[in-house]
Amino acid sequence: MSLTRIAHSPYTLVVCEKPNAARRIAQALGTSSFKEISALEIVGRRGLPPVFSVVDRNNQHFVVCSALGHLYGLVDVNRNRSTYPVFDVKWMPVLNKRNRKGPKTATRSVQIIKSIFLLSQKATSFIHACDYDQEGEVIGYNVLEYACKNKYESSLRAKFSTLTDEEIRNSFDNLLKPSKGLAEAGRSRHMIDFIYGVNLSRALTQSFMVSNDRKRYCNLSIGRVQGPTLAFVVDREMEITRHVPEPYWNISGEFEKNGHIIKVHYYQQKISTLSEATSIVNACTNEDGKITGIENQKVTFKAPTPFNLGDLQKEAYRVFKFSPNYTLTIAEKLYIGALISYPRTSSQKLPTSINYKKIISGLSKILFLVGSSGTYTSLAKSLLARDNLSPNEGSKTDPAHPAIYPTGEKPKGKLKAVEVKLFDLIIRRFLTTFGDPAISGHTTVTILVKDNYVFRADGKKMLYEGWMYFYKPYNNRSDIETDLSELHEGDILRNVVVRMDERFTQPPPRFNQASLLEEMEKEQIGTKATRSEVINTLFKRNYISSTSTHQRKNNGIGGIEATGVGFAIIQSMRKYIPSIVSTKLTRSMEEQLEQIESGKAKSSLVIGYAINKIKEAVVPFKEKETEIGRQITDAVISTQNKHQQRVLGNCPTCSKGVLKIIRSSVTKKRFAGCSNYSSGGCKAIAPLPQKGSIETMDKTCDLCRWPVVKTVFAGQAKHHWEFCINMQCPSKKRQQ
Repeated sequence: MSLTRIAHSPYTLVVCEKPNAARRIAQALGTSSFKEISALEIVGRRGLPPVFSVVDRNNQHFVVCSALGHLYGLVDVNRNRSTYPVFDVKWMPVLNKRNRKGPKTATRSVQIIKSIFLLSQKATSFIHACDYDQEGEVIGYNVLEYACKNKYESSLRAKFSTLTDEEIRNSFDNLLKPSKGLAEAGRSRHMIDFIYGVNLSRALTQSFMVSNDRKRYCNLSIGRVQGPTLAFVVDREMEITRHVPEPYWNISGEFEKNGHIIKVHYYQQKISTLSEATSIVNACTNEDGKITGIENQKVTFKAPTPFNLGDLQKEAYRVFKFSPNYTLTIAEKLYIGALISYPRTSSQKLPTSINYKKIISGLSKILFLVGSSGTYTSLAKSLLARDNLSPNEGSKTDPAHPAIYPTGEKPKGKLKAVEVKLFDLIIRRFLTTFGDPAISGHTTVTILVKDNYVFRADGKKMLYEGWMYFYKPYNNRSDIETDLSELHEGDILRNVVVRMDERFTQPPPRFNQASLLEEMEKEQIGTKATRSEVINTLFKRNYISSTSTHQRKNNGIGGIEATGVGFAIIQSMRKYIPSIVSTKLTRSMEEQLEQIESGKAKSSLVIGYAINKIKEAVVPFKEKETEIGRQITDAVISTQNKHQQRVLGNCPTCSKGVLKIIRSSVTKKRFAGCSNYSSGGCKAIAPLPQKGSIETMDKTCDLCRWPVVKTVFAGQAKHHWEFCINMQCPSKKRQQ
C-alpha cells in the first residue's frame, strides 16, 4: 500500500455517504490544499471511489472518503434460504450474488471497506458526514464501528441541510456529538424490516415451491409496510368491483340577455328518476327566467406551503407524471449539486436562518431556465422590494432538516431536462410561499322559471393574483373566468335551451402513485424516505400494475390495479396472519421506533416484540403451506398470461385490432402481434427485446404511428430504453 500522496499526519478521516457528496465536501473544505487520491494507491484496485486529501483555511488536514450507500447489510447467519423462521442475523459486508462456478467474490463494497480500514489506522480523529437522517446515520455508524474498529462513539457529527460551500464549512466549524438515538432507531428499523421480510418472503416462496413439488420458483416477498400498502390497492379494487352503477339525471340549460349566453344548472344536482327529470325539462322548455337574487362573495386562497418530500412527490406526479421514486432520484441529484436542500424531510417550515433574501437574490441571477415560463429575475425583484419576507408555512416539522428550498446557487454544469423541470418546480414553489393570498370573486345568480323551478348560474373572476403570479405554470386552478357583472336582480332572461343528461354513479377512483403515497402518509406507515421505494417494489414484484390506455377507455377508470398475485397474497395473509397486512401493527412499530430515537424505548425490547409477532404469524402459515401455495400458483400463472397478452396500442396496419405482447409456444420468445390475426388475418408483427420488462408509454411514433414502448431491466429502473417497435420505421433507417 502506498499513501504517499496524503501530505502529512495527523489527519481527520471524514466518512461520507456517497462519492459525489465526498467530492463536494472535500472541495468546500480544501481551500488551502486539495488532492485526489486514486484507490489504486490505497488498495491496488481501479474502479473504486477516489479519496481526497485536503487542508482547510485553519490548516486542519482532512482525508475525505465515502461509502457507496450501504456497505453493510443484514444476513441470515445460517444462510439457508429454504429455512424459516430465522432470527439469528448479523451485519456483514454487502456481497455479490453467488457465482455458479465458484464462491462469492470480493465486491466493490469489500474493497471500499478495506480502503477505509487502511485509512482509519493513521487517522487521529473521525467525522461522520453522511446524510443527517436514519439511513445516513446507519451507514456512517456501520463504517465507523466495523471498518474503522469501534470509532463511532469517539467520532464527531457534521450536520448540514445543503451542500453549499458555506454550509459545509459552517457545519465543520460546529461539529456535534454522534446521534446515538438516531443510529439505534435506524439499525432497529433495518433489523425489524429484515426479520419481517426474510421470514414472510421465505414463507410465501416456500409455499409456492411446495405446491409445485419444487419444480417451479417465483420470487415472492412481503414486508411490514409492503403488506398494508398492497392491501390498500386490493381493497380499493374490491370496492370498484362491488360498485353497482345507479342512474341519475342532471338538468342544465342556457339563458340569454343582450346576446350574452349564461350557462345554468338546476339547483338540485342529482335527479333520481327519469320521470321527475322529464317533468322538469318539459315544464321549463321555452319558459323565460327571472333573476331573483345575486350573491357576491370574495374567496381568499392562501399561498401553498413549502415542499416536504411527500408534497414534492405528489406535486411532481400531478404536474409531470413523475413517479414518487423517480422524483426522489432527481431531487437527490439536485441536492448533490448544491442546488436544493436535503430532500428527505417531513418539514413544511423555512427558518429565517437560511437567509431568504440571499437565496432569492441568487435565484434572480439564474438565467439558464429560459422558455415559456421565462426566468426568475422579475419574480425575485418583486419579493426583494418588500420590507418583510414571511413564508406561509405548514404544520409539519422535522427535527433534522427544514422544508425543501433552492440554495440560490447557479448550476455548475448542464442539467438534464427532467432535472430542469423539477428544479424549476422547487424554485417556483419556494418563491410562491412568500406571495400574498390570492383573491377571487364568486357570484351566484338565482333564476326562477314559472315561479317553481330554481336554476343557478355561477361566475368567478380573479380579483387579485397574489401568489399565483409566482406559480403560474403549475397552478391547478382553472383560468377560465365567467363574468356575470351585467346581470341584475329582476332581469328577464330568454330561455335558449333546457336539457337533461343521464349519468351513473361512479366507483371510487383507483389509486395513482401520488394518492397511494398520500394514503401511506395518512395511515402513518413507512417513512418519508422509504414509501416511494415500497410502491416501486410492489410494481417490480408484479403485485400491482398501471392500467393501460385501452383499459381506461373501456371502463373509464385509470390508475393502479392489483394483479392476481397481489390479490392472492393479501387473501392468504388475511386468512392466516391478518395482523401482517393491518395498518395497526405497522403503525405501532413506527411509534416504537420513534421512541427508540428519542430514548423512550429500548431497541432490544422493540425487536423482541417484533420477533414474537413473527413467531405467532408463521406457525399457521406453515400448517397451510400447500394450500396457500396452490392459491398463489394459480394467481401467478393467470397474471403471467395476462401480462404476456398486455396491449401495447392500436394496430396501425388494420386499424381494427390492437397490438399485444405474445409469447411463442414453440420458441418461447416474445413479440408484438395483432389481435385481429385470427379473425381478420392481419399479419402485423414486431420483434421485442427478450430481456427486461416491457412497459407501455401510451404514445405512438411520430413517423410511422406504431406504439412506442419502454424496456426496463431488473435493478436498473433509473435507466430505460424507449423505442418504436416497428423495425421498418423511417427513424431506424436513418440510424443505419
